[in-house]
Amino acid sequence: MNGARGPPRRRDDRPRRRREPREEAPWVPKTALGKKVHSGEITSLGEILEQGGRIQEAGVIKKLLPGLKTEVVDVGIIQKMTSNGQSTRFKAIVAAGNEDGYLGVGQGKAKQMRIAIEKANNQALLNVSPIKLGCGSWECRCDQKHSVPFRVRGKGGSVVIEILPAPRGLGLVAGGKIRKLLAMAGLRDAYTTAKGSTPTMNSTSKAVLECLRQTFSQG
Repeated sequence: MNGARGPPRRRDDRPRRRREPREEAPWVPKTALGKKVHSGEITSLGEILEQGGRIQEAGVIKKLLPGLKTEVVDVGIIQKMTSNGQSTRFKAIVAAGNEDGYLGVGQGKAKQMRIAIEKANNQALLNVSPIKLGCGSWECRCDQKHSVPFRVRGKGGSVVIEILPAPRGLGLVAGGKIRKLLAMAGLRDAYTTAKGSTPTMNSTSKAVLECLRQTFSQG
């Protein structure tokens, strides 16, 4: 007599293999600046900026800003016709920020999405710029660094964005992805206005970064 068989096992019930996170290879500096940072001769990003140094390795930023976080802002597909047929590539936009006065945005393209994100991540780190936070709102006039110190304007492609100081507690008055970029930079309160094709995140992210860079260059 055969034993009773249970209900057939569905494919969804199969035990899934646990994907182990990839270990990042240790950073080996290749440039003179990178070697100084790795050895501890340079301990802050401000030193490099004051000397007008050019950062060519993402490891420099990771070493000097250990609290930096990266986040994928936008992904898409690029398709075009070539002599060999249709070509498909992926593009990704990644933002890197420490939520305390530093932000960078990078874009990457590749035939594989993972490689496109890695390229964008590396470019975002190389584009990290300092941002001066403050309170430029006449409604608030506190001494805390929660907004921008004055009105700033930036342009990227057809997109023009203005960021205005806002009183403490108001929050970020901006669209979803723009709000995310401002929060990664460390802003907690701000008014924003935007003109142009803002759904095009390549232009929008450049406009936001240009805006925030103005706080440092004009301040």
